[in-house]
Amino acid sequence: MSISDPHPNRMSNLRRSQRVCLSIPVLVIKSEAGKAAVTEESHTLIVSAHGALVLLSMTVKFGDILKIKHKKTEEELACRVMNFGAEQGGKREVGVEFAEPSPRFWRIAFPPADWSPRGPDSKPPTPQTPGSRPVLRKPVPPPAEAAKSPATK
Repeated sequence: MSISDPHPNRMSNLRRSQRVCLSIPVLVIKSEAGKAAVTEESHTLIVSAHGALVLLSMTVKFGDILKIKHKKTEEELACRVMNFGAEQGGKREVGVEFAEPSPRFWRIAFPPADWSPRGPDSKPPTPQTPGSRPVLRKPVPPPAEAAKSPATK
């Protein structure tokens, strides 16, 4: 779907690329004819090759054209407001879609198109309780006696 298409079709609900939960600092720029540009520093919640989910306090409408500036690379891309999510602390989740797919914009490697979390090579998720930190496992060194004793025949 191009950014100029004002009416997305029902097929747009299918995933075109893998989503990744990733917080990246961005500057969101909203320009309107005859008005000064409005900017807001924010961060992504989810990224994909086709866009992102960002938290915004600025007022935007479905279909608004914005620019997203990656704060670390200074790259800027045009995008369109495509959906809205929950409110969090006075800000709203806003889903944006790039004018053109840009898998390299976020500087991450997305999983291949045929990847599945249920595939034979996928690892099961690590069990965690909500709000807890992931368990970090330390490597276990070999027993001290095995390292000191010489090999005998």
